[in-house]
Amino acid sequence: MPHRPDRPDWRSLADQQAGLLSRRQLNGLGLDRFVVRNQVDAGRWVELTPMVLATFTGPLPRVASMWLGVLHAGDSSVIGGLTAAEVLGLRHWQRDEVTVLVPDELDFDESVPGVRFVRTRRKIPAMRLQRPGIPVARIEPAVLLWAAYQPSRRTAQGVVAAVIQQRLSTADGMYLWVERMRPLRWARMFRTALEEISGGAQSLGEIDVRRMCRAVDILLPHRQRQRRDATGKTRWTDCEWDLPNGDVLVLEVDGSFHMDVDHWEDDLARQRRLSGPGRIVVRCTTRELRDDREQVGRDLIALGAPRRAPHRAI
Repeated sequence: MPHRPDRPDWRSLADQQAGLLSRRQLNGLGLDRFVVRNQVDAGRWVELTPMVLATFTGPLPRVASMWLGVLHAGDSSVIGGLTAAEVLGLRHWQRDEVTVLVPDELDFDESVPGVRFVRTRRKIPAMRLQRPGIPVARIEPAVLLWAAYQPSRRTAQGVVAAVIQQRLSTADGMYLWVERMRPLRWARMFRTALEEISGGAQSLGEIDVRRMCRAVDILLPHRQRQRRDATGKTRWTDCEWDLPNGDVLVLEVDGSFHMDVDHWEDDLARQRRLSGPGRIVVRCTTRELRDDREQVGRDLIALGAPRRAPHRAI
């Protein structure tokens, strides 16, 4: 006897998939196209694509949009790119568009609003994370594939650093996937960034500071040192150097969000409250560290930043 829509089988599966079902799944449950059409005509279900139906009406929640992409593309697809990173917990890198990885040879209609299908010749099963729930790529290949095709090298390095900083992977884990994914665009750049992260840098800002210090031969600073400002509030400074005369040189690095007036005024107040006798507080932007690092370094040297001992030939 065929299953009817009021039987629990389809409901259980729909609950696992944010309320969405594919026609292939419905056929497997014994619900033929006539039963499905009746549900749609009655206004209880909605046909989202020729391949996928929602068992509810109204806007799609975020997770349902993800299920829409993988159900439409079929079993060989997985959530990829920054969408996979979002599913796995990466913060502050979310994009509205859902990314789904599909085999390059797959023949299907790619016109699904809000979903971007990325074709790849790489073996998707090898990248898939074995876990219940929505099919998703491991965070390392998902992020590396996305980063490798960004127009900005800084963005590419930044997301890799963010994954490690947020403890969703390790430098060694990311490095292993760089090697596994050969050939990979910008692989050399990723290796360099990962080596710097392994050396103690956890964020792109720290990498920029390290590169600046190497460029002008000054000692690496203390990072994220805890201080109390003039109001008694606990602060963590970006970079500090202990000077030979007992003073402390502080460098605060401003990201692009500091261009906002409110943030800018907050930072000025922060600088005043961190300043005091024996404490020199200066600022630069991430753009300066990226594009004009040697000048930033020379300015710090002029303020007393300690130099590294020159290497002696043996």
